[in-house]
Amino acid sequence: MANIDIPSEVPVRYLPRSRNASTLIGALFFVGLAAFVIRLRQDPDSAWISYVSNWLYFTSISIGGVLFAFVTWITKAKWNWSMRRVSQSFAAFLPISFVLLLPMLLFLREDYFPWIEMMATDAIVQEKAAYLNIPFLVARNLVAVLLLFGMALYFVYHAVRPDMGLTRGADGGDPAREAWRERLTQGWMGQEQEEVNSYKRMTTIAPAFVIVYALVMSIIVYDWVMTLEPHWYSTMIGPWFFMGAFWGGIASTALWSLYLRTQDKEFKNHIGLQQRHDIGKLAFAFSVFWTYLFFGQYLVIWYGKLPWEQAWMVRRSDPESWGPYSLLVIVMCFVIPFAGLLGRKPKMKPKLLAFFTSVIVIGLWLERYGMMAPSLWHEGDPIFTIWQPLIGCMFLGLYLGAVRWFLTTFPAMQIWQPMGDPETIEVELAAAE
Repeated sequence: MANIDIPSEVPVRYLPRSRNASTLIGALFFVGLAAFVIRLRQDPDSAWISYVSNWLYFTSISIGGVLFAFVTWITKAKWNWSMRRVSQSFAAFLPISFVLLLPMLLFLREDYFPWIEMMATDAIVQEKAAYLNIPFLVARNLVAVLLLFGMALYFVYHAVRPDMGLTRGADGGDPAREAWRERLTQGWMGQEQEEVNSYKRMTTIAPAFVIVYALVMSIIVYDWVMTLEPHWYSTMIGPWFFMGAFWGGIASTALWSLYLRTQDKEFKNHIGLQQRHDIGKLAFAFSVFWTYLFFGQYLVIWYGKLPWEQAWMVRRSDPESWGPYSLLVIVMCFVIPFAGLLGRKPKMKPKLLAFFTSVIVIGLWLERYGMMAPSLWHEGDPIFTIWQPLIGCMFLGLYLGAVRWFLTTFPAMQIWQPMGDPETIEVELAAAE
């Protein structure tokens, strides 16, 4: 990654408020909500499949983006200084995601989880009774998701708080920004002390978050995807799921950053060639890694020749049903981004980078649906219907609204910058003296 100098004075800039954007976001939400209600009356199973797959996707994108902020903080990356706040802004969707999880825990039972009925007669499923039971499923999802989201929000809070002391009088008298400044500056200890305190707390929590992220995202994919075929199991589906979420967070950060460049000349100046090139390299690299994880899972299952393990792959590769859909996912998640981002030019040209990262996020949306829907599919049912994207509009509207609210309320580029830790050799030399 490029190591670049950060300006001594970072300009205070917010994403401009837009009535047209708010109208569009509201329209997306109400169209999606209406579609879900209508489909719930027509075909409840199909409605819930669309709901859960969209929840998995938008939660993945949001927490993956926050993970990107954590990872670049741990590695002390400087190249993305102008994009840090974009990744942090995805945390605004997490409280909404938690609320959207509650109906899934309250209403989904036998029609969604086949192991509930199988528990009475299937000896293999009975062996998993300690894990596969509704009280434990609800409890572990609530506790695990609250822990993960809480850590993410705690990190973002400390990333934003020092900026509140540097933006007084720079918000144009916006009452919402002033109100949030008052909330976030309670117990203010002074600018320098706040920056030191935030830096220490963020640095302490970041490594722990990465571990919790891997564990909780694995629990989510086990519960909402793998248990839909109770005899099937895979040790690779957890990494495949949470690394795909990380990749989606990187691609979404790129898209939002490219959008910011169109809103203000300061964004355009500071989200420059080096930033686009570096995040383009990451988007390219993780297209290869996603394929590695997918093929690693496929190869072990196929080589093992175990019927229970093969069933999951066979169902998704059947040329008469899900095979073409799975092929489309591979094309959009690997072939197009790999070929498109291989060279230097597509990473640096805003329109080309926006196109290929858009392909990635759409491909991952299709992948999340393909992870779970075939397990609940019955012969004669359609593979994909218009209801899937229509219901997705509800989630898209909430996600866009949350991120836009964050970037219009708090500086869209982080104003304060982390202190520089001395390198190990410098510490040793100082101790020797």
